[in-house]
Parts: sequence; structure tokens; C-alpha cells
Amino acid sequence: MAELHLKSVEKTYGNGFKAVHGIDLKVEEGEFMVLVGPSGCAKSTTLRMIAGLETITGGEIHIGDKVVNELVPGKRGIAMVFQNYALYPHMKVRKNLSFGLSLKREPKNKIEEATNNVSNILEIEELLDRLPKQLSGGQAQRVALGRALIKQPEVFLFDEPLSNLDAKLRASMRVRITDLHKRLRAEGRPATVVYVTHDQVEAMTMGDRICVMKDGHIMQVADPSTLYERPANAFVAGFIGMPEMNLVPAVLKNDAAPVLTLHDQSITVNEGLGHRLAGLAGPVTLGIRPQHLEVVVDGSENAFSAQITNLEFMGHEINVHAKIGDAVFVAVVPTEKFDASLGRGDRVGLKPIGPHIHLFDADTGQNVSLSANG
Repeated sequence: MAELHLKSVEKTYGNGFKAVHGIDLKVEEGEFMVLVGPSGCAKSTTLRMIAGLETITGGEIHIGDKVVNELVPGKRGIAMVFQNYALYPHMKVRKNLSFGLSLKREPKNKIEEATNNVSNILEIEELLDRLPKQLSGGQAQRVALGRALIKQPEVFLFDEPLSNLDAKLRASMRVRITDLHKRLRAEGRPATVVYVTHDQVEAMTMGDRICVMKDGHIMQVADPSTLYERPANAFVAGFIGMPEMNLVPAVLKNDAAPVLTLHDQSITVNEGLGHRLAGLAGPVTLGIRPQHLEVVVDGSENAFSAQITNLEFMGHEINVHAKIGDAVFVAVVPTEKFDASLGRGDRVGLKPIGPHIHLFDADTGQNVSLSANG
């Protein structure tokens, strides 16, 4: 395995459209890096440039100690798992797995040993004599994974490999892939992985670190916990987390203590956050996760007065939708703690849990409260 380093990598198409804007990203040897973002953010384009399937128009891509800009895909030491599996339909699973080694003219005994080893790791021994058309989606994906694994590449590249599977199978394959990555690491064969997805659940549950992208720019690179608790900007804050973070315009004033005003209602910012905001004032975007918003009795101290607009029963918790003026908030309340007498139209208090408040610059979107959250 090897580390992967993107240095000021750009992609501009012939019509002048710039898809990737000079990104820098370092993936350590043996690391599981996830590229995530909305459709059109250039995450798949970035992956294809790493693979050599898309030319770059600026910067350098390093795999190990080599600059691979001019190398064809087969010379880069990568193996790619695609969304559509890309298995050879006329070859049985055994041949699909071993075909790459056969092209390299590896000895037959080595090919057989490698095929048996990979099929054992992925538990697909009983599939070896089947054709791809005889496989389920999950089985086909495991074969595609095995075909990449058998090559023992420098870097594994995954392009939304689970998007064609149903929800239950996606969850199962997430566990299988991450378990495999941990197993290889424990055996002293760490696998360097770059995994592209638009699904934040995949990103949060699979990645050692996550690279959040938007419009060809990198918004933040961090481990899942840091992205959730310390988002660098409003885009990351709103993209990571379910339900998504509440983001609403507000005004921060600093007198004796920092005060947040929202639609003519004000609360004092305290609980370890306020003193860090000394000197800051003006329009901001208030960010508070639904899990960090308490539903209390209307009129409670340091809470916004809001009107319930909808209730979503989720089993173990209830999503409470409420409006403060024209600003809509969602609060997540454990079912056993929810007042069952409340319904649409009732007024309640919404109380942000102080240490978990985020304040973003109204113009740049940058998190100006990061120091207060750490």
C-alpha cells in the first residue's frame, strides 16, 4: 500500500468550465478516506482523475513516491470498484476474480491460491462457478470487491459501489467493507482506500476521515466526530447530520453578555460559550442540531417561544417541527420524554443547549464559534 497525495489538482473542460479548483488532499497509507458531497460537487471527477480515467489540467497526483499524472490506469497501482460492478458477463466468478492476474501471466498455482484466499475472505466460495447473471446484487458487489482485492493494489478506489443495493443490503455491505479494511490492517496489509458516496450515513460510518466537497472545492477534511461537532462552515454543518442542522439568520449582540436575537426574541449565550464570543457582534447564522434543542414549557427562561407545525413519530424519538416567525426548527425528543398532550398549533419553548450552539459568519459561512466548542 502507499499514501496518496493530491497537490493543487485542477480540472477544466474544453468549454472553459472549471470542475475542480486546485484541491489539496493527503490520504495516509492504510487510511479509509471518503469523498462526500451533493451531486455535481466533483467527487467522482476527482476519483476518476486519481484513477487516470480523467485527465487533470493542473497540479500533481502522487501515489507513493511516483507522480502518476501521465501514467495510464494500468500503471498507477490502483484497483477500482464501480457502481455497476462491471463484471465480465461471459466469465464465471472464478475467472472474473483471476482475470487480472492471468493478464499478468502469474503462475497458475499463485492465481489459484490468490483466488481461494480472496473468495474465503469475502465468503463467496460457493459462487465461484456461477455466471454474473446468476448473482444477486450483494453477491455481485462482493465479487467486484474481490476482483479489486486480488490485485493487491497501491490504492483502492470505490465509486458509489452500494448505490444500486436496497437499504438493508447497503447496511450489510457497509459493515462487510469496513470489517475487511480493519482485518487487512490487523494482518499487516493495510489498504489505502478512497471511497466516493453522496450518502452521509456511508461516509460517517465507514471513513477514518471524510473529505466534504462542494462545487469542486474541499470544504473540510476531518474525522466523523469532528465534522459533526466542529463543522468548519455552514455548508458542512448543514450537510452532515440527520435531521440536518437548524440554520437560521440571527443577530449577535455583546453587552454585559453575548445575546442572540431571532425575530424580536432574545436569549443569553452562556454555558461555556458566551465568554469566547467577546468582541463579536452583528448578523450571524445560528446553527443548532435537532438533538441539541430542548422542547420546554413556553415562557421558560432563555428559550425561544415557538409554535408546533408538525410532529413526526420515529419510534424511539419524535421530530418536533416548530416555527419562530418564519424560521423553521426541528427538535429531536426521546419519545418517553415527549408531552403527549402537545399537538400542532401548540406553543412551546425551544432552548438551545449552550455548548452546542454554532455561530456562522453571515457572509462567509465560516464557523466563528469553533474555539468555543473545543
